Amino acid sequence: MNLINRKIDLSHTILETERLILRPFKEEDLEDFYNYASIEGVGECAGWKHHENRDVSRFILNMFVKEKKTFAIVLKATNRVIGSLGIEKSRFPRSFYPKETTREIGYVLAKDYWSQGLMSEAVKRVIEYCFKDLKLDHLTVCHFIDNIRSQRVIEKAGFKYAYLHQYKTKMGQMIESKAYILNNPYIKS
Repeated sequence: MNLINRKIDLSHTILETERLILRPFKEEDLEDFYNYASIEGVGECAGWKHHENRDVSRFILNMFVKEKKTFAIVLKATNRVIGSLGIEKSRFPRSFYPKETTREIGYVLAKDYWSQGLMSEAVKRVIEYCFKDLKLDHLTVCHFIDNIRSQRVIEKAGFKYAYLHQYKTKMGQMIESKAYILNNPYIKS
């Protein structure tokens, strides 16, 4: 059976860290989502154009709810959504992971919360969930070569550099991107 990108359903999953709650997106998150996704430079770090209006945010938010594979990152202190973390299909060449199940994580954080360790906290918890609960064999992640903040999050989480490649963004640009992989430490080879 080929389970390389096994179906993910986060619609009833809630994870917590010291400062964060990771939960499914809800329609009521529209204002918070628009507030960070409309800031120039936030989406561009992940390959998408910042949202020019609430209709764009509403469309993406509805997609998050329907696809059931993206967490809203909620700051406990304010109960506001400050980012997202998705468990996406891996785009890695099959030769990089010998076992069956893998997924790729992707994340975005509101600019006001950069460099506070919040994304590292969220990523660490999602890695634990993916490996212990979902029992995935591997996780992959990528970042644009000039996105040093994301690189630090990735390296701090224990991912190992795999290769450099050209990535076509949703805006149609080709950007050099570094790709990383992390093997499930809870599964014995």
